[in-house]
Amino acid sequence: MQQLIHRIWYKNHWAKWLLLPFSWLFSGISMFRRTLFRLGIQSAEVLPVPVIVVGNITAGGSGKTPTVIYLIELLRRQGYNPGVISRGYGVDIKGCVLVSSGAKACDVGDEPAMIMARTQVPMVVGPRRVDAANMLLAQSNVDVIISDDGLQHYALARDIEIALLDGQRRYGNQCLLPAGPLREGLWRLDSVDFVINNGGPAYPNEILMSLIPALLVNLNNPLSEMFNIDNPIVAMAAIGNPQRFFNTLSQLGYQLANTVEFTDHQAFSASELNSLSKVHPLVMTEKDAVKCRDFAQSHWWYLPVNAKLTPEFDQALLSRLQQVAQTKKGLSYGI
Repeated sequence: MQQLIHRIWYKNHWAKWLLLPFSWLFSGISMFRRTLFRLGIQSAEVLPVPVIVVGNITAGGSGKTPTVIYLIELLRRQGYNPGVISRGYGVDIKGCVLVSSGAKACDVGDEPAMIMARTQVPMVVGPRRVDAANMLLAQSNVDVIISDDGLQHYALARDIEIALLDGQRRYGNQCLLPAGPLREGLWRLDSVDFVINNGGPAYPNEILMSLIPALLVNLNNPLSEMFNIDNPIVAMAAIGNPQRFFNTLSQLGYQLANTVEFTDHQAFSASELNSLSKVHPLVMTEKDAVKCRDFAQSHWWYLPVNAKLTPEFDQALLSRLQQVAQTKKGLSYGI
């Protein structure tokens, strides 16, 4: 099914025409929701601290999680105390949950678990981002909130919007769901503050981001000796664009004996992954690794990646954030 969807969205498969009526319905529903907010029938909640939304207008992965981690580290270097809110896709969360150190992916979602493992940032997950943000403010001393995804979650007012796109797949056939990958039309990009292109080539008004891979890390022993690159591997991925991960491994010189794609955010069992790694070491993404910590074998590894953005982007974001923070501070004092 995943391969068929890929052909429809990105290879101009004829089945797109069968799905277009449902895309028109989706468009109508989306337009109705936006109209309610534009007319003030529904209102967006404004928070006392700046809110940065990191999202996209396409379904599937585009590099949001590495970007969120990059922003956390950038803001901390500038003296900010950022916090993160997330939906927690792939798990059934009732209300809001404060993400603790060592949180399991099965409880909070794979992306929040990965962000927490990397940064130890104050974080709350929940289906309603407004509630998650208010809980974060009540529980933690944060002065900037980063929303991991949520570009279409209009109930939460935002001060800075960052839209990610996969530089290889871009916007596919440019149709709305389900005939295409778009959650909103390309017009939506005219209103965001930054469009970040993951992997390029970058078009005008897009900021190029690269994902820089590090050395493989052993799931059981992170301090283990460096992996022998001459060993053939089995590569697996449960992300939005698995082929990007496989291509990266090949470009780094790893020999792929087999590749296995899973649905994005899919949970794993020990038995199904053990069956993949009977002969060769198993290599996965960092996001998938957080779901396997409890039953990882000694020959399972993951590939960390770090986002790299331009100094011009850093300067522009920090300048915009400073303006927003000053305005919020002035409002809080009634200036």
